[in-house]
Amino acid sequence: MAQPTHNGQRIPVLDISCLDAGAPRHASFLADLGAAARDFGFFYLVGHGLNPSAAGQLAALARRFFALPEAEKRTIEMVNAANFRGYTRPGWERTRGEADWREQLDIGPERTPVPPGPGTPPWARLHGPNQWPEGLPELREAAEAWIGALTALGLRLLRAFAVVLGQDEEVFAPIYQPRPNFLLKLIRYPGREATVTDQGVGPHKDGGFLTLLWQADRGGLQVEGPDGAWIDAPPIPGSLVVNIGELLELASDGYLKGTLHRALTPPAGTDRLSIGFFLGANLDSVVPALTLPASLAARARGVTRDPSNPLLREVGLNALKGRLRSHPDVARRHHADLLASLEVVRSASPAPV
Repeated sequence: MAQPTHNGQRIPVLDISCLDAGAPRHASFLADLGAAARDFGFFYLVGHGLNPSAAGQLAALARRFFALPEAEKRTIEMVNAANFRGYTRPGWERTRGEADWREQLDIGPERTPVPPGPGTPPWARLHGPNQWPEGLPELREAAEAWIGALTALGLRLLRAFAVVLGQDEEVFAPIYQPRPNFLLKLIRYPGREATVTDQGVGPHKDGGFLTLLWQADRGGLQVEGPDGAWIDAPPIPGSLVVNIGELLELASDGYLKGTLHRALTPPAGTDRLSIGFFLGANLDSVVPALTLPASLAARARGVTRDPSNPLLREVGLNALKGRLRSHPDVARRHHADLLASLEVVRSASPAPV
């Protein structure tokens, strides 16, 4: 498939195997990585060495899960879990207050719950176990294998980004070791007739370091171009789509910026499947403000100032803010006290109807 273009510009396709191919290709990859991240905030990644069948196996199991009766899927509905894990029905996640037309299963690190109490930070409520479908035990094994592979790949990319920013490659290690935070989303976009909106998921930035997205054979992802127009990012076989998250924007003072992107609802009678992996920092960490080389600092554009979505260096609060806004049913059931007390989430959208 040809690379998508916009006004003569192409969303780049980068081959990460060049990092191991000798000095000239190594340096060329880092230069291309920096240009892609700065100009688009998005790129296709190939040469990653992932097992070709792993994503297909996980996607097939995701389809089996989404094909279950709704009553069975809802036994692990996210609203039952204070830590925002589990199944979400179409229309029950919100982006900028508008309903997203997708169903999904959210999976995070398996950790011991932290009961709320005096002195416990509010973001500690994000810790806890996942909800797994009882009748599909093989899904957990496949998901955890994918998480392991994508974590290793994501950290490899993150180290490359550190070098691009003129830093030691382990500059981010203090905020992700001993094991980074992450979120895995198995996502199905059901087709429907175009009516009031074609929003599969509305325009947004991602909150972590990096997102690595596997797409099945149907497009729908769009990336905002430099002039504000939307650029299609259709599937390229064997690739992942990678984009910059808010943590890298904060760390680089906007030299790297998270890019707005969205997904369109597919036509009625079809659907679209994707698997998103969101690599983040530990919830108890604070994003450092890196001292960039003068040549890069002169081109830093500053962190995005959006009163409706302030970016916070406190990683846990930034993550909690996003979850409370995106899942108002969970927020209302489990975290009403936070909605009343945290300034950053007071504009959380109303519950779905």
